[in-house]
Amino acid sequence: MSSDVPVPSPQEGLEMAKVSQLNGQHLRRLIEAAMSWLKTNQQAVNALNVFPVPDGDTGTNMVLTMQAAYQEIINSRETNIGKMAHAVAQGALMGARGNSGVILSQIWRGFARALDHLDTADPVLFSRALSAARDTAYKGVVRPVEGTILTVMKDVAKSAEAAVAGEPIDFVTLLTRVVESADESVSRTPELLPILKQAGVVDSGGKGLYYIFEGMLRFLTGLSLDVPLTSVQPLAAMQLENSMETIEPGQDFEVVVDFRPSKPLNLDQFYADLEQMGTSIQVGEGDGMYRMHIHVPIDNRYQPIDYTMKLGTITRVSMENLLAQMEDIEKKTSEEKIELTPIEPGQIAVVAVSPGHGFSRIFASLGVAAIVEGGQTMNPSTEQILKAFEDLPTDKVIILPNNKNIYMAAQSAASMSVKKVAVIPTKNAPQGLSSMLRLDHDGDFDRVVEEMTEAMNDVKTGEITIATRTAQINGINVNEGEVIALLNGSLVESCSSLKEACRTLLQKADTEDHERVTLFTGADLTKPVLDEIVEDIRAAYPSHEIEVHYGGQPHYHLIVSIE
Repeated sequence: MSSDVPVPSPQEGLEMAKVSQLNGQHLRRLIEAAMSWLKTNQQAVNALNVFPVPDGDTGTNMVLTMQAAYQEIINSRETNIGKMAHAVAQGALMGARGNSGVILSQIWRGFARALDHLDTADPVLFSRALSAARDTAYKGVVRPVEGTILTVMKDVAKSAEAAVAGEPIDFVTLLTRVVESADESVSRTPELLPILKQAGVVDSGGKGLYYIFEGMLRFLTGLSLDVPLTSVQPLAAMQLENSMETIEPGQDFEVVVDFRPSKPLNLDQFYADLEQMGTSIQVGEGDGMYRMHIHVPIDNRYQPIDYTMKLGTITRVSMENLLAQMEDIEKKTSEEKIELTPIEPGQIAVVAVSPGHGFSRIFASLGVAAIVEGGQTMNPSTEQILKAFEDLPTDKVIILPNNKNIYMAAQSAASMSVKKVAVIPTKNAPQGLSSMLRLDHDGDFDRVVEEMTEAMNDVKTGEITIATRTAQINGINVNEGEVIALLNGSLVESCSSLKEACRTLLQKADTEDHERVTLFTGADLTKPVLDEIVEDIRAAYPSHEIEVHYGGQPHYHLIVSIE
């Protein structure tokens, strides 16, 4: 476990289970337990991605939101449960990331409202707070969709209301009912949301909420909070770069081992043994193969390899110096400085969320006043977006989230400002760039917002990446490791090469009826492959304008704009 995620002691939980009234300190420990258990199962939630693309980050967003909530109360000695709940809600609001994080912050907001001015809460009041959490979460979404975290929260509140309607019960009994209801509700989400059933997954946000309540219950019953029950994720879904954020003192090397076990793997024992060696443990499963990832001290760097060798046949080993990796990351993030557009009082300032350094440079050239780094797998928080424009010398601000999973955080940031702020619902960077072409810094605010909103629909957007798992979506059979293409967010192709995927993408987009194709290259795309793709496009569309720009986005080899 990472050092920034404390693990409450089982004995403390057993003692707290005896209380009949929760105070502020009790709530603090429950929040800590919920965060710890969610963190333990973070990758399991991330793996529940509808599309087989490398952007499963719901677990990460919910963990970061819970961590922000806990940081708000970590040193608090407040005993009033109402005040403690409001502190939790405030921390969650500022740290909310992604749509799941924003909805989670609204859940805590409603929970806190129901406990206003209360010193303590018994199971009945706790149940009422869950009902208020449900109501606030639903009101916070313009078009609530069933089969999501909202449905799970609704079912949780309903079960809690029923649980306290009869004979008096204790908190363990109440949370047991809540967790059972959440589990059942999550299992039903595919029946309510067809795309989940088609993808063969349950709702990731709902599953994250289930882990939050289960963490509270496990704490009160003295169970472990740092050994996951669902320990394995698909191999291709492992986001090893995320583990770089959790390097602990003394952890010098990153070790990755692929192996084929000689007999069925006891995952609980496997995790327990690895925890004796290091931190940042991840395990993925493929076709008869497992991948183990761990951070270890320099003197123990061969220990995971020796241990895994006893379990089966090793097929690949990777070992990296963590400090050297961090230096490379710092070097990449210190690329040439981007000159942003200075804004005068009374002018319109634009804040753009950018998925890569190349995109940031293009946004800057088009007149943005502030850039927030973010995109797939790296959704910025409400606070980060708010800070980007609060100090700008103008009271007129437009935000381009450029990602559907950042839109709600942008709206939340806008609602917290005294400035006049509009959020244009751009779902990707090409839409954001198209909107920027209509920007007039000195124009009428409402008119500029309207024109920029209209402009975002002038472009079709394609994305090309590698499938993270096998699935069947939109009638297309996808195999893990294949190249897949998405057009305006919908899967349109799965094939063996980037060139073929790009060709099909352009055909599906009716490119012959347009004039320009712009390719934004990802951080990992090589020049020979790019040259081959560009040559193929020029041959297929000789009368079109073909442009190539470095985007610098991770995970997606190409982002394509068709205009």
